[in-house]
Amino acid sequence: MTISHSNFLTQVRSYTEVDSNVLSDTLLDQFIRNTELDIANKVDYDDIRKYVSATTVASQRFLNTPNDTMVIRSVQIISSSTRDFLEKRDTSFIAEFNPADTTGQPKYYANWDDKNILLAPVPDQAYTIQLNYIKDPDHFDSSTSTFLSTHQESLLLHGVLTECFSYLKGPIDMYNLYKTKYNEEIQDFALQQMGRRRRGEYDDGVPRIQVASPSP
Repeated sequence: MTISHSNFLTQVRSYTEVDSNVLSDTLLDQFIRNTELDIANKVDYDDIRKYVSATTVASQRFLNTPNDTMVIRSVQIISSSTRDFLEKRDTSFIAEFNPADTTGQPKYYANWDDKNILLAPVPDQAYTIQLNYIKDPDHFDSSTSTFLSTHQESLLLHGVLTECFSYLKGPIDMYNLYKTKYNEEIQDFALQQMGRRRRGEYDDGVPRIQVASPSP
């Protein structure tokens, strides 16, 4: 059963034994958001993985990325018979590789800013591009239930409690308790997601945390 936003906040205050005069709704919503972003930065879970198609413009070296992009995982040029992965490089490499903005089929891409990637060579025609990316996670609030609030409530709760006890400056043993629980559940969540996917690492990505190997 999905927990409501109001019940979640009540649960947090119950665990911390601190009322809304200190842990206001606004503050707890910020802690929820911090936790959502931290989880998304550590685990590429299914709900935030997206694929989108775009088309390059001849002689235009930039390609817009979706507004909800957090991390670009891969870039492919797709034709009727082939899929060619572009290699990720930094902007310095692109500048050295293609100082004269030579045109052709792109082989490389680099992150330019939060709205664009840079292609090299500069496209000489319209190419169909598929972007595999991690999107900004949905925010759990009074009007929206999310994947995490529905399927990973304990993980979300322990992350928020870690934020709370850090903000409250203790007790340190409670902070350590919930931080440990949170880290353990991050590991479990990452392993769960890896088990659900058996596609290639280059296309599908991997957790961005070190996952502990199980004991023999």
